[in-house]
Amino acid sequence: MRNGRLGTGWSRSSLRNADFMRRLGSILFFLAVLLATGAALEETVAGLKARLEGAPPDERPELCVRIAQYQLRNADKFYIDGHVDDARAALDDIVRYIEKARDAAVASKKHLKNVEIDARKISERLRDIKRTLAFEDQAPVEQAIRRLEDIRTELLKEMFKKKDKK
Repeated sequence: MRNGRLGTGWSRSSLRNADFMRRLGSILFFLAVLLATGAALEETVAGLKARLEGAPPDERPELCVRIAQYQLRNADKFYIDGHVDDARAALDDIVRYIEKARDAAVASKKHLKNVEIDARKISERLRDIKRTLAFEDQAPVEQAIRRLEDIRTELLKEMFKKKDKK
């Protein structure tokens, strides 16, 4: 009791309530921020493909690699669910967009190393997926791995080629 009136002073329970409300407010704020960022990060493959068309040349390698990574996850899910035809289409997209990433990186002379690293990681993941598949489903995955390794070789040659002295 403060000022002689009931309920106007600070008691331990009111301090605990205020502390609880402050903590609850900050937790809710952080949850809202996390949900907003999660929704912004969860782009669709179609959305990324649309962004790729109008993207500046410097951003194209990164977008192509992100599309390939999404399609890698999709291919894995399709193989797990038994949708082999959809998985093969996703494999074709993976290789196609890594090739586009290579072409964009070589054209801009930037992001060569990042594209090569991402191609290697995707290739390693495809090897892991291949080990889980039935024998008859392994051939398209092996072909995609070989194509990715060829792309990596081209990127490495581009990165380490001798520059002409003038």
